[in-house]
This record gives sequence, structure tokens and C-alpha cells, in this order.
Amino acid sequence: MIQSGPTICVVDDDPSVCKALGRLIKSAGFNVKTYGSAQKFLDDDHTKEADLLVLDVRMPGMNGLELQNHLAASGRAIPIVFITAHENGMAKTTAMAAGAAAFFQKPFDEKDLLGAIYKALNLNSP
Repeated sequence: MIQSGPTICVVDDDPSVCKALGRLIKSAGFNVKTYGSAQKFLDDDHTKEADLLVLDVRMPGMNGLELQNHLAASGRAIPIVFITAHENGMAKTTAMAAGAAAFFQKPFDEKDLLGAIYKALNLNSP
């Protein structure tokens, strides 16, 4: 367990996914904030505290790839682990080329997701 853990932000338009991922990530000792859209994430003044994003690819409004580009253009270097329910090789290629730490298709193994988070944050897995 992490003592004073990094903050992981989950951005997904499905409330049940946000809730489930929030519980999972919190159980690993991280601080968690969830957002139902990319815009809600950007509108939160506390997003500067985010150490990593778990980000859905397809969302209404600004999608995950657009948020990744927006953050990069504004100089925010934050690790991103993408998740998607829609298989799309082009989205994965685009996300990884732009620096994503990992890319998972739903459903994914929880241990794999947590492993990717630890790796992206340069932390040792418990």
C-alpha cells in the first residue's frame, strides 16, 4: 500500500465504470477523483493535482484522444492509461504514439490496469 498516494483521475462517461474504477484504484492506496466528461475534468481547479489519468476513449463532447492532445498542447505532461469498450486499432495507435502509458479494451484485467498505473508512476507494485 502507498502511504500518501498519488492522485489518479478517472474520466469516463459511464457512472458505473467511474464508481468501479474508483473503488479499485482506491483499494490500491491511491487518491481517486472521478469525472463524467473531459470537460468536467478540465473545469475542476484541482486537476493540477492529478498524477495520472485513466481515460475513456469515446465520450460525448471532447473524447479521450482530444483531451490527451489538449493537455499536451497546454504543456501538461501527465501519464494516461486509456480504456475503451470499442475496439479500434487506430485509436490505440494514435494514443500510444502521443505518449499514452497503456491502452486497455474493456473488459480488462484489474491487475493489469493497476500494474500499468504503478509502471506509469514509476512505483513498485505491492
